[in-house]
Amino acid sequence: MTSNHPLVSVIMNCYNAESFLKQALDSVLSQTYENWEIIFWDNVSSDNSAEIVLMYTDSRIKYFKATKHSPLGKARNLAMAKTSGEWCAFLDSDDLWLPDKLQKQVEIINSDSS
Repeated sequence: MTSNHPLVSVIMNCYNAESFLKQALDSVLSQTYENWEIIFWDNVSSDNSAEIVLMYTDSRIKYFKATKHSPLGKARNLAMAKTSGEWCAFLDSDDLWLPDKLQKQVEIINSDSS
């Protein structure tokens, strides 16, 4: 049975996304639903992506760096192996979430679980 506030693992695969990364990360930090973790998978970026994500001190952000570049599907699977959440959500490093995205999704999951 699902709890009312399950941990949501947010998978962020990143490859050279420094131009958009701060906004994407901030959109997760701004969520009204707060029981989440970010599994940040650095797919061997050669820009400042690592420096940007490592500036954040929120313990819910977990940084992993691949040993070699992988196609997106494989990179997502590698990141999924690091999750602790009951649910997973994907956020590309050049996308944004509205502040209530996770809250609305968890509410739908909870209503469908009844």
